[in-house]
Parts: sequence; C-alpha cells; structure tokens
Amino acid sequence: MKNLSNLLTDAFKIDPDGFLGLINQINQLLSEEKVESDKTRIIGRLIQIPPIGEATVIGDLHGDIESLMHILEESRFIEKSYKGEEVLLIFLGDYGDRGPYSPEVYHVTLSLKEIFPERVILLQGNHEGPEDLLAYPHDLPYDFQKKFGSQGREIYEELSRLFRRFYMAVIIDRKFLMLHGGAPSKAANLEDIAYAYEKHPAESHLEEILWSDPIEDIRGTYPSPRGAGRLFGEDVTERLLKISNVRILIRGHEPSNDGYKINHSGKILTLFSRKGAPYYNLKGAYLHLDLSMNIDYMRQLEPSIRQF
Repeated sequence: MKNLSNLLTDAFKIDPDGFLGLINQINQLLSEEKVESDKTRIIGRLIQIPPIGEATVIGDLHGDIESLMHILEESRFIEKSYKGEEVLLIFLGDYGDRGPYSPEVYHVTLSLKEIFPERVILLQGNHEGPEDLLAYPHDLPYDFQKKFGSQGREIYEELSRLFRRFYMAVIIDRKFLMLHGGAPSKAANLEDIAYAYEKHPAESHLEEILWSDPIEDIRGTYPSPRGAGRLFGEDVTERLLKISNVRILIRGHEPSNDGYKINHSGKILTLFSRKGAPYYNLKGAYLHLDLSMNIDYMRQLEPSIRQF
C-alpha cells in the first residue's frame, strides 16, 4: 500500500519510461470510465455524483508539491480510502505550469488516480487546455525537459493528450457545480457543458469554462483582461445554477490572498491551493466537504474551508 512518503519519493525518482507508463495507464483507465454506475452518472465530460460521504476539493496547485502534500496529509484521504470510507478527491485543474515541481505534482496526482480510480476526479484547467486556449507563457514543456532531458518533450506531449480525457465539470446532486474557471454564459443545458469540447470553437462554452471570472456589479458578460474567457455577472451565475439544479458554483483559476474568495451573494466559491510565487498569495485553501450536509447558502459552507 502506498503512503504519502512513497508517493513523494516515486515522483522525484521516476524515470521517463515509468512516467510514460503511468500516463498510458491513466489514459486507459479514463477511457473505460465513461460508464454509468450506481454511484455516478457520466455524460460526455460531465460527472454527476450523489451527495454521499465526504470530498476534499483542491484548487490550482501550479507545481506546488508542498501544498499538495499538506492537503493530502491533513485530509487523510489516503488512509480513509484504504479503510473503505466514502471519500472523494476532486481537483479543479491547473496542477502544474509556472511552478518548480510541476512534473512531480502531475505524477502524484495521476498516481492517486491509479490507486483510487473511483475516488479521484480530475478536472481540466486552462493550463491543461487545448492549444488554441492554452495559457501563455506555458512553461510546462521546459519543466519536463529539465527533469527528463531528451525524453521530456515526448512525456509532455503524451500528458497533453491525456488532458483531453479530464472532465469539464462535476455536479454534486442539488448542491454544487464544480469547474475550473467560469460560467458558460450561453449554455442552455447540461449537455452544453458535457460536450463543450465537441462544440469548440463554434460555441464559447469550453473557453468560458476554462477561462472566465466572476465580477460584481455587472449584468451579462464583458471582455476579460486575460484575453480569453469573459467576466460574468451574478445573473449569469444564477442562470447556470438553475440549469444545473445546484446552489453553489465552486471553481479555481483565480488567485486570492486568503486562498479563497466569495462572489455573487455567496453563489460562488473560488479556491486557490498554491502558495507564494508567482502569484504571491499569503495563504492557500482547500475544501473539506460533508456531501450529505444541507446547503442553502454560503455561510453554511465556510466552516468547510481549510486555509494553510
């Protein structure tokens, strides 16, 4: 049985063939995951989960292996999983890039998915996006070349193909919608989220899911200073929550000094789990959720936020 120490050691000592083997294993696992079970319902790249057990929700890491280890230790996800408890680990995307230990963070994350395939959910962030929506500058190819030399580029390209299998969103029935960036302002139904990749670039759903940010005191959307996605108002959030039949949108993407922030009258929670450079937030945060609890407004959710 793997523990945190084993995972960390493996991530730093893995050779190129071992990393490629792990990517292939996860690729196969995700390709077989597109089925409906008694616990989950999968539509395209949208996964729906019943409100049972607990979940640890992790925001952007950007190569911060120390924060990832802290969250895994404090949440006791590995120990609880081995005991057979009902626990989930949900990543909101942006695992690597712009951080010194990006390959190691991806390795630990994929290893967790390999060990606990039904308990780990991987969402795609804008730093795992398609080439036409990829964040710039994009340091990840150089991170892998630095670690693996001449084989680094091959590993990066295989990993990039794997990103296309990551989910767009998670719905916890009647409670939460989780995605990386923002509300797709023109989505008419859940299928627009589930099949955002197939509808891209003709429709804007994928771009907005990966890139958009909430802003106060506007209606509709405005162009984003990021150069991709949109700034969206509370009315857009309300419409998405109604479509999804949930109460709160949980997302990452946006740095915050406190590691989290709340928008749109408590309808949006942003989590950012990386600490320090290059974003220089003073704290990181993650969410430790009792999925069975009744949630009517954000104040009930705040005790579940863990800062570090």
